[in-house]
Amino acid sequence: MYLFNVRVYGLLINEDGKILISDEEEYGVRFSKFPGGGLEYGEGLIDGLKREFMEECEAEVEVLEHFYTTDFFCKSAFNDSQIISVYYLVRPVYPLLLRFKEVIFDFDSDGDIKQAFRWKSVTDLDLDDVTFPTDKRVVELLKERLEKSDN
Repeated sequence: MYLFNVRVYGLLINEDGKILISDEEEYGVRFSKFPGGGLEYGEGLIDGLKREFMEECEAEVEVLEHFYTTDFFCKSAFNDSQIISVYYLVRPVYPLLLRFKEVIFDFDSDGDIKQAFRWKSVTDLDLDDVTFPTDKRVVELLKERLEKSDN
């Protein structure tokens, strides 16, 4: 039996050209990624993404366009499933009311699951700013798109 883990993420770029990054820690494992997460059974991609933004960011988002779907094999870092990640460009319906951080992993709470958000300029975005292979591919694609728009 093959296990597939479908994930959906939002690329939220503000008017200053900065993208929202989620720094997280779960049971001692730290990682940085774009906001989003796992699709629940019976849920469509768009509904899953909107739910994830409500859960993580307490924000309603509008989905603008599909950006990328995983096109290479990627094993989960947490179990034996194969990851399929779908990324969309999104924008908030209302201004975000999060407490944004400047420093990576600057958590306000204790416990087994922690999360903090920060902005990073897309022009300064680097592969090391995110943890997982699919997010790293998205960083490459964002940089390519930015270079094309500058030409």
